[in-house]
Amino acid sequence: MAEDLVLDTAIRDWVLIPLSVVMVLIGILRYFVSKLMLSSQVPDPKIVKEGQVIVRARNLRAAANFIPPKSFRSRRVYFSNEENGLLFVPKGQAQNPQAQMFSDPNMAMDMMKKNLSMIIPQTLTFAWVNFFFSGFVAAKIPFPLTQRFRSMLQNGIDLSSVDVSYVSSRSWYFLNLFGLRGLFSLILGEENATDDTQRMMQMSGFGFDPSKSLGAEKDGLDILQHEWALPKFEHRAEAVLKKLVR
Repeated sequence: MAEDLVLDTAIRDWVLIPLSVVMVLIGILRYFVSKLMLSSQVPDPKIVKEGQVIVRARNLRAAANFIPPKSFRSRRVYFSNEENGLLFVPKGQAQNPQAQMFSDPNMAMDMMKKNLSMIIPQTLTFAWVNFFFSGFVAAKIPFPLTQRFRSMLQNGIDLSSVDVSYVSSRSWYFLNLFGLRGLFSLILGEENATDDTQRMMQMSGFGFDPSKSLGAEKDGLDILQHEWALPKFEHRAEAVLKKLVR
């Protein structure tokens, strides 16, 4: 049977609060350090052009029903023509985003700097938490939980008699590591918030493939069924006026 524990206020003052404050300060410091380490990059004109083409194709699909059928067909041929269409990418010219990323030394260096700015602070902070605060029960969640949460909330405590709602200091570190994005959004702004989950996804090597985006927009234009909405505006306006008169 799980036992209830009485947490000493000294654990709150010397473990819980310092650990939370240190995690917030390290996150803010890591953001500014990574911002200083980034080199100024000149955007690739080809990538900018492909991005603008994708935006234009999306606007065409969104507003297709507001232009005549002939105009829509001519624009669709202009984008999706398999000879010289803007959205058509030959199979041999499709670029590997990972090869393109590593071919640019500045991009590879920036990626390495981002990874170092995440790995080094996390390694040092985890070693600090594991050395000074290992084995502490730092907090208690004010609602009951199932046994599946024990491994997540009580990392470093091998006691089955402790209730699942108690949180160890090591688990509190991981909760702060992945759960402070909302606080960083308030402090640094929504666009500047550091998100370790997104950085780990970036470390996995997944890059942006413009050929896939161009192909997806081309397929979207090809299957789009055009229906000009202008001839129906008069009937709609007449129906609305009749309702207002009544």
